[in-house]
Amino acid sequence: MKDEDLSWLLWLLQTSDALFPTGAYAHSLGFEESVRLGQVRDEASLLEFLQRQIIPAQRQQELPYLRFAFLAETVEELCVIDGEISAWKLAREAREASAQLGGRRLKALGNISDSPLLKEFEEAIRTGRAAGHHLVVCGLQARVEGMPLTAALMTYFYQSLAAICAAAMKLIRIGQDGCQRVLRAAAMEAKETVEASLGVAREDSGCFNPLLEIASMRHERAFERLFIS
Repeated sequence: MKDEDLSWLLWLLQTSDALFPTGAYAHSLGFEESVRLGQVRDEASLLEFLQRQIIPAQRQQELPYLRFAFLAETVEELCVIDGEISAWKLAREAREASAQLGGRRLKALGNISDSPLLKEFEEAIRTGRAAGHHLVVCGLQARVEGMPLTAALMTYFYQSLAAICAAAMKLIRIGQDGCQRVLRAAAMEAKETVEASLGVAREDSGCFNPLLEIASMRHERAFERLFIS
C-alpha cells in the first residue's frame, strides 16, 4: 500500500502559522468589547465564552460556509457565497474585518502560489463582485492546495479559538498556561463540531448571536480600542 500523499500538509502548516501575514493579530472580532462588558474576566469565563458564543456559530454557520466555498465549482459561485456572508455579518466592523483578513490572506497566498483560481477571485474582488471574506478565501485555499475538507475545517475551527485566546492574553488577567488550558478544553469539541457542521444544509445554516453582534457594534464606537475589531 502506498503512503498517503501529505504534500498539502506543508502548505496548511505554513498558512495557519502565526508567521503567515494575514493581520489576524490586530483583530479580536468583538471579543474586546465582550471583555469590556464583563462577559469574560478570567480563565473559567473565557472557556464559557468559547463554548457558548464561538463554537455554536462555528458549527451552524462558519464551518458550513467554509464547506460551501470549498465545494464551489466556479468563481461566480464563490461570489454568491461571499455575498451571503456579507448579508449575515450584521455589524459593519465584523464585515470589514472579515474582508480585510480575507484580502490579506489572498494577497499572501498569491505571493507563494500561482493558482489561476486565486487570481480569478482576486479579480472578482477588484471589480466589486465580491468582498473577499476570510471564510471564502480559506475554502478556496483548501481547494486549490488539495487539502482534505476535514483538515480545512479542523484548522479553521482551531484558529478561531486560538485567535480569541491570543486576544485574551492582552485583555484579561490570564497567563499563557491558562490560555493553553482553555484552548485545550475548547478544542476537545473539534471533532463533534466539525462532524455536525457537515450535516448543515445551505438553507439551514445560520446562527443568531446577538451578544457578539452588539459587542462588535459597540466596539466600532468605543472611546479607546486595542484591536481594530
